[in-house]
Amino acid sequence: MMGRYVITGATGGIGGAVAELLHDQGHQLVLVGSHAGRLEAAAQRLGGCEFLVLDLLDVEGITARGSLPAAGDSPVDGLVHSAGLADLGTIANSTAESWMSQYAVNVAGPAALTRCLLPALRTARGHVVFVNSGQGLHTNAGWGAYSASKHAARALAQALRAEEGPNGIRVTSVYPGRTATHMQQDIRRQEGAQYEAEAYIQPRSVARTVLAALMSPPDMEVADVSVIAPAG
Repeated sequence: MMGRYVITGATGGIGGAVAELLHDQGHQLVLVGSHAGRLEAAAQRLGGCEFLVLDLLDVEGITARGSLPAAGDSPVDGLVHSAGLADLGTIANSTAESWMSQYAVNVAGPAALTRCLLPALRTARGHVVFVNSGQGLHTNAGWGAYSASKHAARALAQALRAEEGPNGIRVTSVYPGRTATHMQQDIRRQEGAQYEAEAYIQPRSVARTVLAALMSPPDMEVADVSVIAPAG
């Protein structure tokens, strides 16, 4: 049975790979992102699917909308939160703006979007997937703000599962290690290190894990799954 899936961060990286895999299976897609031109180009590559321009930094704006006509008029079988923001810095040197922007994109924005889509998700007994990070399970020096936001996203997913499980909604958190994405390029630049795409997990590999969770049988729920590069 074909479903309807809403994907944030859908113009590239893991979100783009998830969109491609779902499209290949014939599902309807609503691509979500903050850049209209890139969204339109991605939608056309995938056969002219729907798209929605939405800035996760604008948490109050998302909340004020109450509902999202382009995404919520019909049942939503799956919502994949793949957009993210990483701004590295020590506790001593990071700014309040950096903390708040990462919290907005990685936690509060996804929470607001989920609230808007809950009626459509409940109707479909749908599935919400949070593409988290290995930094949502542990942290390192210089990663405090990003890791704190990802730990909060983990708590968001756990609370959503407890609250909406009785309504038939399943919730999965995926924790990838370093993945070959534009975000990783920017992270390596911030670390002052070289970016080598072949050294990291490929986006399509993480996307296959997301798809496996979304397509899991209804008598089970994939709660948390880590995706790491093999040793050596």
